[in-house]
Amino acid sequence: MKVGLFIPCYVNAVYPNVGIATYKLLTSLGLDVTYPLNQTCCGQPMANAGYQHQAKNLALRFEDLFQGFDVIVGPSASCVAFVKENYGNILKEEKHLCKTPGVIKDVIEFLHDDLKITSLPSKFPHKVSIHNSCHGVRELHLSNPSERNMPYMNKIRALLELVEGIEVVEPSKIDECCGFGGMYSVEEPEVSACMGNDKVKDHMATGAEYITGSDSSCLMHMQGAIDRNNYPIKTIHAVEILAANL
Repeated sequence: MKVGLFIPCYVNAVYPNVGIATYKLLTSLGLDVTYPLNQTCCGQPMANAGYQHQAKNLALRFEDLFQGFDVIVGPSASCVAFVKENYGNILKEEKHLCKTPGVIKDVIEFLHDDLKITSLPSKFPHKVSIHNSCHGVRELHLSNPSERNMPYMNKIRALLELVEGIEVVEPSKIDECCGFGGMYSVEEPEVSACMGNDKVKDHMATGAEYITGSDSSCLMHMQGAIDRNNYPIKTIHAVEILAANL
């Protein structure tokens, strides 16, 4: 299986350790992983701000850069969901067969659904609280949404529980938004910050040492609330835990 590693721009710029952990974990599982150079933004910020036409060239570049891979894997539920759910519409007027939406996967989704891993060499002797991000829950189905009458299912939790020494918990408002929302945090900063504080407090009420999840953007937003208020908790991407001892 030929894997193309997609590292979103903010992961590359702010959390490169998440990209490194993703690469280490995938290669440790015997996969042929390639990181295409000169990656750029997938176009989500422009499209979310209402400038979808300005995301077209980025979508075409993404399509060209990642052609020929059996699967594209990225450590960002929101960016993966954007490609999967929006590229077809963005490129519908182009004379171009849009292929990446059919092969792109979030790393959690890929490990759980495709590889179906049942063991990991990782150790992480800490209590962690899962942040179920909006895109991950409602577009990638990494967990079942609380508003629907469905049996409990959480792919992040299933993978984390393979890690030795870990204690996994979830907040009372299990999949409430953290308030980031990309452009929302720019356009409504006061409300966004309030939601972030509330979400961090909900995680802290579990007694967890760390907040974890599949979206560095959400974790970044909550880390800002933590830093401003000196809260006794940290954030860490789920893939960093899964690759903790590699």
